[in-house]
Amino acid sequence: MGTKKINDKHPRFIQKLTLGQRAADSIAKLGGSWTFIITFFVFILLWVAINTILIIKGNFDPYPFILLNLVLSCLAAIQAPIILMAQNRQAERDRLDAKYDYAVNRKAEREIQNIQWDLDEIKNLIKKTKK
Repeated sequence: MGTKKINDKHPRFIQKLTLGQRAADSIAKLGGSWTFIITFFVFILLWVAINTILIIKGNFDPYPFILLNLVLSCLAAIQAPIILMAQNRQAERDRLDAKYDYAVNRKAEREIQNIQWDLDEIKNLIKKTKK
């Protein structure tokens, strides 16, 4: 039984992440959550409400909300590459998972074949002893 020993630890857990990789994963996780969507929706509603109420007293971002547009554009410009980095890392994790699963499946297949050979050998021995 010359089967190759597979490392017990999954390669995904052995790998150390850099600060940037952990940050990208955290930001992408937060950016794709209902918490972020609801918080962002409330922020925009407050921005519009404050600037509409303060229209009489001189608001800081009048009706077409140019400053809000700039803030949203900057957020999108920063968030998009971070999400892409997190997706690339997820693709790498998926590749490692598939590679690890393949190795485990190959080992299981070899062990099943060995058991089948042993079972066939036992059947042959039983047949010989009955004769």
